[in-house]
Amino acid sequence: MLRLLKNLNKRDWLYALICLVLVVFQVWIELKMPDYMSNITQLVQTKGASMNDILREGGYMLLCAGGSLLSAIVVGYFSSNVAASFSMKARSKLFRKVESLGMEQIKKFSTSSLITRTTNDITQIQMLIGMGLHLMIKAPITAVWAVTKILNKSIEWSAITAIAVVILLITIICLMIIVMPKFKIVQGLIDKINNVTRENLTGIRVIRAFNAENYQEEKFEEVNNSLTNQQLFNQRAFNILNPIMYLVMYFLTLSIYFVGAILINNAGISDKIVLFGDMIVFSSYAMQVIMSFLMLAMIFMMVPRAGVSAKRINEVLDTEITIKDGTVTNNKNALTGTVEFRNVSFKYPDADEYLLKDISFTANKGETVAFIGSTGSGKSTLINLIPRFYDVTDGEILINGINVKDYNEEYLHNIIGYVPQKAVMFSGTVASNVSYGLSKNGKPTPKQIEEAVRVSQAEEFVTKLEDKYDAHVAQGGTNLSGGQKQRLSIARAIARNPEIYIFDDSFSALDYKTDASLRKDLKKYTKNATNLIVAQRIGTIMHADKIIVLDKGKCVGIGTHKELLKKCKIYKEIALSQISKEELENA
Repeated sequence: MLRLLKNLNKRDWLYALICLVLVVFQVWIELKMPDYMSNITQLVQTKGASMNDILREGGYMLLCAGGSLLSAIVVGYFSSNVAASFSMKARSKLFRKVESLGMEQIKKFSTSSLITRTTNDITQIQMLIGMGLHLMIKAPITAVWAVTKILNKSIEWSAITAIAVVILLITIICLMIIVMPKFKIVQGLIDKINNVTRENLTGIRVIRAFNAENYQEEKFEEVNNSLTNQQLFNQRAFNILNPIMYLVMYFLTLSIYFVGAILINNAGISDKIVLFGDMIVFSSYAMQVIMSFLMLAMIFMMVPRAGVSAKRINEVLDTEITIKDGTVTNNKNALTGTVEFRNVSFKYPDADEYLLKDISFTANKGETVAFIGSTGSGKSTLINLIPRFYDVTDGEILINGINVKDYNEEYLHNIIGYVPQKAVMFSGTVASNVSYGLSKNGKPTPKQIEEAVRVSQAEEFVTKLEDKYDAHVAQGGTNLSGGQKQRLSIARAIARNPEIYIFDDSFSALDYKTDASLRKDLKKYTKNATNLIVAQRIGTIMHADKIIVLDKGKCVGIGTHKELLKKCKIYKEIALSQISKEELENA
């Protein structure tokens, strides 16, 4: 947790120092109050004492109480400021770290867990800092200061107070040992409940279509009950602390008065008033000691969970970024839009077998290179190696004659227009989704957005929307059809005007007429760019300059449509499964 406090800046540390000074001042004036109370007690029992003297001592007590209140308000303001500042900086740092992680690391943590760590875990530490800057400083200072004030009052009273403190310490230590390991389980269960909730919301259509509401409810109830039961156990364990604290506090008060009564009874007449005053003061200081432990107990209830949260946050921050950023930010070669695979092999880090084996090909500027194969043949994986969502295991990928690992990632992504297999829409407008992100030339202009929408065949439905390009797009594009989302996703890539287009099975939701029109306009618009297309439809790729056939991660054929029909058995089987023999011959 101490490592996370490095996120605090100089202003935050100044505020923390102010809190420390004010808390020490607050403790000092609070511990002065029993002395004034002792003076009032003695004045009341002293013959000839004037009311003015009593009122003066009472006035000092009121000033101390007012000073303590004012100090508490200022400390509360500054501590809240520090806690909020920490939360802001930690969330920002964690968010930036997650953005820089590769797909491998993100899958390791899971999306729901990363959300929990960015929200709930940081909130736990924020709460600890907010309360800790007051209670965590005040409690030990009060306890030590109060003990020093009562040590010389009476051995009997000191022994009673020591026994009470030992009982409280034993109780707190036992609870920490029992409950602390459970907080890690709680945070893990919060991850699970977030995951089930997210799964339920994203898959609501499928759930309803299959009447699986009860199944999902049972799934949620199972995780929810586990979390509830664990939280109940933790709360019940900590609830033992309060009654023990108050029991000890009341017995301590009773014991002090009981022993005091005996001491006063056995004392001489001249010492009775002094002893009575000492008893009042000792009782007040003893309560201060116990209240200090009560405050510490409140912090101890938060420390274990905050400690677990800090560990979970540091797990993300300490994760080594496997995809290192390169230094090349400008292409000085004559080659433009060239993509070359040289003996590329790839396997996932935890896998035993290679998913892609010894793939070699070259896609030149202006060419359309298509990839086809059965499900699981590695088409999408191959395409995702180009923007470095994963790095190759063996071999190398060259763009414009330079290894992709040598490129600065921002520059690399700026020369690529990527359309994912599953169209992703962000909450906003049609225009904001099409102009999403920056290209090498900055933000696309309104004219470029309109052109991209026209080429992607999205103009037909966009112009019919009430607000046209300013029409609202819901998160995930839930207010759009699959085909509409896919066309806007293609428009987003076109608007960047990149050197290389990557279409990862991006035409699957389009009807044949729209598909044909889109490919026709796209070919004209991207004639000076390289097009890499993953597709399942033969009709989508049959006019490509080069088709690469994949089977079980291996390249089993490279050529044009007509060449592959003659020499590649697998390609011919795929083609015949979609188009009749006569249509193939006439194509």
